[in-house]
Amino acid sequence: MTRPPTSAADQGRPAAAPFTPAPLAAVYEVRTLRTDAEREEAAALVQDRQRWLTLRGLPVPAQADVPALFRAPQTKPAGLFEDGRLLACMIPEHDPGLSWGEGPCLFLGCIHTLPDQPNDITRLITLWASDVAARQGLPVVRAEALARHPLDADPIAALLRRLTDMGWDVRGSGTGREGDRVAHLELAAEHRSGLSALIGCRVHAPETATDDRGSA
Repeated sequence: MTRPPTSAADQGRPAAAPFTPAPLAAVYEVRTLRTDAEREEAAALVQDRQRWLTLRGLPVPAQADVPALFRAPQTKPAGLFEDGRLLACMIPEHDPGLSWGEGPCLFLGCIHTLPDQPNDITRLITLWASDVAARQGLPVVRAEALARHPLDADPIAALLRRLTDMGWDVRGSGTGREGDRVAHLELAAEHRSGLSALIGCRVHAPETATDDRGSA
């Protein structure tokens, strides 16, 4: 009678460990800017973006020193990176006491992207924000976009069309967090399975903001 094949254990040899491929690193990463150098890099990106907008006759914030906000560690700014290169920066907060929108939210303040980048950067921020809000038990993400003109007039109308295509809803306009006239934007929170393979997340859990921006 033919004997069954013997196993490695039967022959006194250790069994081979199953092969497990190493996890792939995410292509992008959103992380809290923890060092002075990272915050200074974000402030420089904001200045570059504002210069780019000004040269094209597009509005920039007039009521706040936005680069200074990114230099301040207490604001806990965050950045979107690709292979160590900063592509965008923002200031995430919980419930910052907005004059518009009801209920808790994740608020993305002062969003700036590197000049001459495709709209995919904004789409990545959109995907990340809706997912992280859902994981933090928040129903919506809110943001503001400068709107010096009526919302149905360019250039703001073209921007809002792109954002609505990405899933954002426009909730009217009014005075924004920093004192400028803005469009109010809202995005539903949504768990996005598998997003971590594309966008890693190492963001400090945003705190509830107070009236003093320096203590947020």
